[in-house]
Amino acid sequence: MAKFPEPPGAAALAALGPECRVLAEGTLLWRVYFRAGRHPTTWRAFRTFGPTRGRFDHHQPPPRSQARQILYCAHQGATCLAEVFQDTRLLDRVRATPWLVGFRLVRDVNLLDLCGTWPTRAGASMALSTGPRPRARRWARAIYQAYPQLEGLAYPSSMHANQTTIALFERAADALAATPAFHRGLDDPGLLLALSEVAAKIGYGLR
Repeated sequence: MAKFPEPPGAAALAALGPECRVLAEGTLLWRVYFRAGRHPTTWRAFRTFGPTRGRFDHHQPPPRSQARQILYCAHQGATCLAEVFQDTRLLDRVRATPWLVGFRLVRDVNLLDLCGTWPTRAGASMALSTGPRPRARRWARAIYQAYPQLEGLAYPSSMHANQTTIALFERAADALAATPAFHRGLDDPGLLLALSEVAAKIGYGLR
């Protein structure tokens, strides 16, 4: 049996039931975003365009701006850095003006927990978080339809020691605080030491 098959469909997933993880009000989350480049954005903006290459984009194809929106974040800033710069394995502090933001939740947020046994119970495996991304996106669409009460996914980072990474659906947009708890450009001299330590630990370059 394939360890990462096509999703069984929303009805079958609904019958299976979710395994939930609740992010409590006040939880601090981190995100790296880009203020310039081809697709500049702001720190709390959910991406309306999709699906892109993102693993758990739940947008309906073909790619376009739509009501479904997503925001990727993590419990640790280092996880965000490892994920965002994984293609080049270079922490580029300047190109496209990357910023690191830490923000708190103003209410509880309910996620489907992909870090435990649910992927296996659903007929897949942890390959859901590491296997081909187009198939993972089809799972995300089925999950989104099956569990309207859930506001995103918690899954293990394949780039940072299985640390928890989070994909928030637009259902969680009102859970983000109005102002960030931490907000600096990666080219801020005050971040240089921390970025150097992260780069050395995960084997990325730093520019």
